[in-house]
Amino acid sequence: MLKGFLQIRLNGILAAMIFAVSGLLSETPAAEPTQQQDFDSDPILLKLRPEGKAGRGYKLIYLIDAPLDVVWEFKTDFDNQHLLSNKYINSHRLIGRNQNEVVTENEYSDKPKLKFKWQTTLLPDQHLLNYVLLNPEECGQKYHHGYIQLEAVGNRTRVTQVAYFNFFGVSLWVGYPFRGGMSHFLKYTSAWEQQAVLDTIGKNEE
Repeated sequence: MLKGFLQIRLNGILAAMIFAVSGLLSETPAAEPTQQQDFDSDPILLKLRPEGKAGRGYKLIYLIDAPLDVVWEFKTDFDNQHLLSNKYINSHRLIGRNQNEVVTENEYSDKPKLKFKWQTTLLPDQHLLNYVLLNPEECGQKYHHGYIQLEAVGNRTRVTQVAYFNFFGVSLWVGYPFRGGMSHFLKYTSAWEQQAVLDTIGKNEE
């Protein structure tokens, strides 16, 4: 019985190692899509490494079938309830705003007792949002920051999100290719946002 238990544990460890290694191998630099390339069906996900420090990162690129000004308004509506339709977000609230700096607080389904406080700096002329986690230690992280860039592609909007972060088990999360891993989470989130923007447009037209 003990032998069988140890074998199960060993298999689990080996599987985790394989997923971590597969994640590392998939970080080979890949060419980014141009604005003319069609990537409607699936988002583009590139794995990144922070410069000069431990941790991981990603670049996520996807299209939203809505004009730039509509998507910008959606992304900068910080006092909202539409985020709660995302299955990974339990709660969201606006804490404060000082000109182009906004502080919000989120509670996520995988960390239901933790309050993540985000500071977002808006650069409207560039359609750029820079964000940083203000309380990483409280949330079990060493750091987490990045940016979101919006660009017009005809009547649609290209979203580029870059993030860098570090926490215990980060390599396994980034490399795990199934439900619960980074790739699954980001693909769900981008698909959710694509639909959420369209739902918002529909409500405004009613």
